[in-house]
Amino acid sequence: MLTSVATQGARLQTPVPALAMQAFALHTATGNASVPLDSSIVLGVNHPEITRAAIVLHGKGRNVQGYFRALQNAAAQAGSIGSHTLLLAPQFLREEDIQAHRLPNQFLRWHEGSWSAGELAVGPLPYSSFDVIDALLGTLGDRTKFPNLTTVVLIGHSGGGQLLNRYAIAGKQPAALQSIGISVRFVIANPSSYFYFTDDRPQPDGSFAPFKGANCAHFNQWRYGPANAPAYIADTSTAAWQKRESDYAKANVIYLMGADDTDPEQQDLDTSCAGEAEGPDRLDRGKAYFRYLTARHSDFGHRFWLVPGVAHVGSRMVESACAVAAVFDSGNCTTQVR
Repeated sequence: MLTSVATQGARLQTPVPALAMQAFALHTATGNASVPLDSSIVLGVNHPEITRAAIVLHGKGRNVQGYFRALQNAAAQAGSIGSHTLLLAPQFLREEDIQAHRLPNQFLRWHEGSWSAGELAVGPLPYSSFDVIDALLGTLGDRTKFPNLTTVVLIGHSGGGQLLNRYAIAGKQPAALQSIGISVRFVIANPSSYFYFTDDRPQPDGSFAPFKGANCAHFNQWRYGPANAPAYIADTSTAAWQKRESDYAKANVIYLMGADDTDPEQQDLDTSCAGEAEGPDRLDRGKAYFRYLTARHSDFGHRFWLVPGVAHVGSRMVESACAVAAVFDSGNCTTQVR
């Protein structure tokens, strides 16, 4: 169900980001809630013309409109494929966003950046940001509404890239879509950190070894590792994590990295000891994570693509030729490392 956010409450001139133009309602056994959403079409009616869906996940600043415009520009570059693609951009609000925009209590809100790790909302109901993505994918899996949908691509940048890396590992709905013939791809762009399945972390010589940071006891806590995973992840047994890793290694994943995203002091970079344990900057962390998984899986099929001349700028990443190729299968990425 979509309704206009603008009708729900007045907009204010505040430092908080502008709201998406619509709202997406989540209906569950424990209650109902909503998140702001930008969409290229009206959901809830039949769309036989749609063959692909692209979902963009914003960064820490929650600038959903900027990311949605970038996705629209990428779709325009894709030509006819873009014209048959549903574009979606959910918005994960912080507590202060609700207050500043005077939104009704139905809108989910998270404490600071906890949404990027799949943590539970602080109100009005304890829904994970993973639940939001599940609900969107569940809507796309309705064959009465989308009878010709064959492909769903999620692209997340920065904080959205962190969310997408964890969701690609733990999310429940992608398997349901694939079971009805809808392929799912994850395009993970410039995240600050990644989820490691073991205690191993990159070493200066390029190898991996168990992390020994005496003053960083939380290095393997959730979002960095499996300890103390959020409530969304019910089964935390060793066998369950092994299956998640095996499934993730076989998933359709592209790491889309800005070739110039190499600033170790970039203002939104995770500089906690757990983040620093993964590498000095985003590009190094991405390369290390790719090496880590490559070494652990003989059947590893993920791809690693570089966007030349781009640092940590979400719009330039999403509009790049490599992103167009990754999201729409249109054109080529000439800087594919693998």
